[in-house]
Amino acid sequence: MNEVAVRQSRHGGRDARRSLRSAPDLAMLPALHRGLPVTELMDAEHVARIDDASMSILEEVGVVFRDPIALEDWKRAGADVRGERVHLDRNLVRELISTIPAGWTYLARNPQRSLPLGGKHSIFVPMTGAPFIRDLDDVRRWPTIADLNMFHKLAHMSPALHSSAHHIVEPMDMVVSHRHLAITYSSMKYSDKTFMGMTTSGKNAEDVMDMCEILFGAETMETTPVVTGNCNGNSPLVWDETMLSAMRAFCKRNQPVLCSPFVLGGANTPASVAPAVAQLNAEALSALAYTQVIRKGCPAIYGHYLSTVSMRSGAPMAGTPEISLMNFMIGQMARHYGVPWRTSNLLGGAKTFDAQAGYESAMTMNAVLHAGANYIWHSAGWNEAGMHCSVAKFVVDAEMCAMGYRMAEGVRWDDFDEALAAVRDVGPGGHYLGHPHTQANFERAFFMPKLFDNNSIEQWQVDGSQEITARALQYARKLLDDYQEPKLDEGIDEALRDYMAKRKREIPAVDELNTEH
Repeated sequence: MNEVAVRQSRHGGRDARRSLRSAPDLAMLPALHRGLPVTELMDAEHVARIDDASMSILEEVGVVFRDPIALEDWKRAGADVRGERVHLDRNLVRELISTIPAGWTYLARNPQRSLPLGGKHSIFVPMTGAPFIRDLDDVRRWPTIADLNMFHKLAHMSPALHSSAHHIVEPMDMVVSHRHLAITYSSMKYSDKTFMGMTTSGKNAEDVMDMCEILFGAETMETTPVVTGNCNGNSPLVWDETMLSAMRAFCKRNQPVLCSPFVLGGANTPASVAPAVAQLNAEALSALAYTQVIRKGCPAIYGHYLSTVSMRSGAPMAGTPEISLMNFMIGQMARHYGVPWRTSNLLGGAKTFDAQAGYESAMTMNAVLHAGANYIWHSAGWNEAGMHCSVAKFVVDAEMCAMGYRMAEGVRWDDFDEALAAVRDVGPGGHYLGHPHTQANFERAFFMPKLFDNNSIEQWQVDGSQEITARALQYARKLLDDYQEPKLDEGIDEALRDYMAKRKREIPAVDELNTEH
């Protein structure tokens, strides 16, 4: 080979290596296996005190189940049912929750993206339920089904997001009574990660189960979790028919639900951390126990949504110290009962993607990771107390999850001896940049954010003086340009479309349901 050819070959090799280093790696990270010790805020006496207080609430105050089927179920299970109020003996509760699995593996459409959950394993899941979007132009508006498709694509391409969730934004251009079908199909079509299923009614949840059966098969669902539902309680101490009927649809098919009291601390709980947790714990236990009345041994997740209320305005707040304290306590209680637990992550109350949103989100994430949560929901996009999902915040939050993932893995020791040998090689006054150990480990040694700017101010100005929102939106557009759809099997896709068409013919449109108005 002549000298020119050698130079070209070497130059091409350097360019190829440089290109490889700068190209984003979009392969999904495995489920996080946490290496950080959990924060144990309470001693054994405090845990016992919360447990006893919660059990006393269940026994003496009771929980309202506004659902005739649930009331009959509880009577058969041996509970003390007085009208709609169910009083639960603590021994009955303990017996029921003891049959909840401590963990399981979610089967994804792409089996290589299946995920263990429980114990030290955690997953990050995007936000859901936003009635507004801050779009690719950072404009706040009503979202459409195309916007939801976009977010499912972004979730698919975000390595630290383990799920496409479900209605990240509410598709306002779809008929309300048909939305759950389009939302479920979007979750299945645009990502091959695990996803969530709509629980907006028992019938809607049954439709989700039918669509999951088309995708995965009935026999698989009998033995393997493939989707997750969320059932919110009406704090204080009420579970309604909508949520309970959806819970039955999931549990009967052996699919896990999040049993989630909706906590607005100081408004629907006592205005104090420990008593609020005692009430929340009672509410969660009552729902967890009911899942086992529906089907013994079915998977279920100790859930909650945590917010504190401003005593000045009554508005919900994110990122407050008390939310962190409650997360630590709830983590301990879930481990005390031996069940996986869910929390909310990267929550912001700001109206734009500003410093407030960043501070609140970072405060929440650090507490969540140290609390040891398993199902880490609302991990991307949440702002304005959940009223909008921000595209810019979504992709930055996804990178924050990757940073949190790396921290929560803990310290790596596998290259300890090699790195110490480098100290001897380099010696006093040298540098490590060209050492073989550095060359072999530079990509994994220290996390290198794509969306945070660490250049000099001069370089930042040369690059256009872009702030984080502009960089994030530019990055989101690039991701969408590069998106490659993970194609559904043609037969399954056709079966899903046929099912949706059939159900749309059978389900009246919203205006037909509300002819009196």
